[in-house]
Amino acid sequence: MNSVVVLLLVAFAATASACTCKNMKWATCDGTPCECTIMVGENQKQPLDCEKLIPKCFLMKQEMYRASKNLSTRTGGKPTETAFVDNDGIYDPECESTGKFKALQCNNTEECWCVNSAGVRRTDKSDKSLKCDKLVETYWVRVELKHKPIPDYEMDEAKLRTAMETALLQRYGMAKELVKDMQYDKDARLIVLDVKKEIGNRDQDLSGMAYYMEKDVKVLPLFKNDAKFEPSVEGKNVEMENILVYYVDEEPPTFTMRKLTGGVIAVIVVVILVVVAGLLVLYFANKREQAKYQKTQVREMDNMVK
Repeated sequence: MNSVVVLLLVAFAATASACTCKNMKWATCDGTPCECTIMVGENQKQPLDCEKLIPKCFLMKQEMYRASKNLSTRTGGKPTETAFVDNDGIYDPECESTGKFKALQCNNTEECWCVNSAGVRRTDKSDKSLKCDKLVETYWVRVELKHKPIPDYEMDEAKLRTAMETALLQRYGMAKELVKDMQYDKDARLIVLDVKKEIGNRDQDLSGMAYYMEKDVKVLPLFKNDAKFEPSVEGKNVEMENILVYYVDEEPPTFTMRKLTGGVIAVIVVVILVVVAGLLVLYFANKREQAKYQKTQVREMDNMVK
């Protein structure tokens, strides 16, 4: 009888431990079959598919909710001229039921803007009359990483690339063929990864991968397992210490100079004034030279007449 009870307890413990969300450490999981949710607002539970990375929009909403409850959240070379970084930081986004961002975001205010599929602002801010025709897809993410020094070891770029591709696949489910290029500056310990999908591809979510990686490098992973993102090269773990993410959309962003800060405008005005002043100096200097030349010609003509 005792052995039967022990077996039942073991089976129950195994079932309970299996009912977890490996891709979201703040998820609450229970039931048979196992169901996991996160809080995205007051009394608002969002069901999760824990077999995939959780969509970035849901993650941001949950971070905002945790911040409102004083719970822990996070710490705080362009590939093309149209690439941009997320300078607005975290906000409370509006999400579709699938986890995609809605194209128009207002953060519960009267000020609104359009975002890309990564939830990053791609227009000037305006009022609620702003029209965002569609959610523009981010098809290219450039990740700049700096790894910590590895004493008495000289890094091989080819082996590092293989390690990075393997880590992206194992940790984020990102296929190796999406890593289109990697550059490595040995002296600066700088890794530049270009992760890119075909324009029109909606099967891969690059923004989720970039968001999870940012959290990993900032030592606040979202996974149930708190293991760090440390690609292994010849048995040596490569630990990262800095990260910067650039986003390239299928269509260029539509920022204008209308919303430039006073400081930036002042700098632009000063530069313009300096250029204009320089041109005026050159103009008047040229006029003086011409006047001198004309006077010299007149004197020479007078001498010839005499």
